[in-house]
Amino acid sequence: MPGAVPGESAWSGGTAIMGEPTPEGRFGEFGGRFVPESLVPACQELEVAFRSAWSDSAFRSEYHAILRDYAGRPTPVTECHRLSERLGVRVLLKREDLTHTGSHKINNVVGQALLTRAMGKRRLLAETGAGQHGVATATAAALFGMECVVYMGAVDVQRQALNVFRMRLLGAEVRTVESGSRTLKDAINEALRDWVASVETTHYCLGSVMGPHPYPWMVRQLQRVVGDEARDQCRALLGGADPDYVVACVGGGSNAAGTFAGFADTDAKLIGVEAAGGAALARGIPGVVHGMRSHLLQDEHGQVLEAHSMSAGLDYPGVGPEHAHLAAIGRAEYVEAGDVEVLAALRLLSETEGIIPALEPAHALAWVARVAGAEIPAGSSVLVTLSGRGDKDVAQVMEILG
Repeated sequence: MPGAVPGESAWSGGTAIMGEPTPEGRFGEFGGRFVPESLVPACQELEVAFRSAWSDSAFRSEYHAILRDYAGRPTPVTECHRLSERLGVRVLLKREDLTHTGSHKINNVVGQALLTRAMGKRRLLAETGAGQHGVATATAAALFGMECVVYMGAVDVQRQALNVFRMRLLGAEVRTVESGSRTLKDAINEALRDWVASVETTHYCLGSVMGPHPYPWMVRQLQRVVGDEARDQCRALLGGADPDYVVACVGGGSNAAGTFAGFADTDAKLIGVEAAGGAALARGIPGVVHGMRSHLLQDEHGQVLEAHSMSAGLDYPGVGPEHAHLAAIGRAEYVEAGDVEVLAALRLLSETEGIIPALEPAHALAWVARVAGAEIPAGSSVLVTLSGRGDKDVAQVMEILG
């Protein structure tokens, strides 16, 4: 940005980037609260509860203690020596795959489960695509002794059968959604309908930085532990410097938002990688979906289009509103990766580093592999958030690769 003081980040100096949204829940022109009148009090109650909890040192201490002693934080940053040599750039992985339940989702649901208890509610409601948020929510419900219902599209139930079994093993009820495209979008629709009917006893544990205010802001705050840890860890590895590039996959965008929050006021280039068949920022236009104004895939009549991706977690036609804002102001760039290169990236990391990634973060790796030495200059340092491990996708990948 022009006018930056020499030696200082172009994005520092009291900017509001990745700060609080407006009182209406807006990030620039995006966000807001577009919900039925019956849900407005629940959203307001949640915002009051979260603001109170997040400013309470006892709540924060309990939250971080559970993440430390139960979820396994802090997760390490792993330097990928063989992959770096292959690509000609220095690749660092933030290892969210090493958390309990196998992804970054646990960071969010622990916080929301604590809030559910604080609000005096005993039933957790969730949607899930890849199954990781559903597993994390079922895990938190078991930990806190709560009832748990998870909505999941029929397509995702089939391709994520292992995670469905895990949720049921943890005591959750998994409800299969047969309407629409039978994927994540439709699971969210059904979860919202349930919440309307049960709001007095139920908290909707939304899984990403999307939905009506305060969810996009609240989930980002609960996930920013990823970026805060990674910033300190990268500086220790890079001699006090920040990585040149910070890369994460984006569906709704929670792992990316949490990671970007740690680097928003630095000079690191922030790159979000969408699935080519669900690239709401690259191909969508502004509109309203699931209680928020953001970019989404829609036709000329405003009808929401189906997203397509081999990755259930990125099979979503919209994107979190803060990502739309970051794109609009030029602070983050959003790119695409297709199924073929994603499979190649999954295999590349597996063979060079002995780490099998989930299909979602394999999108981020695919973009790095494609542009390393070109758009990413040789010798650059690149942090990639490995948002989940590949156990859940092995059967699906085995069918494709043989």
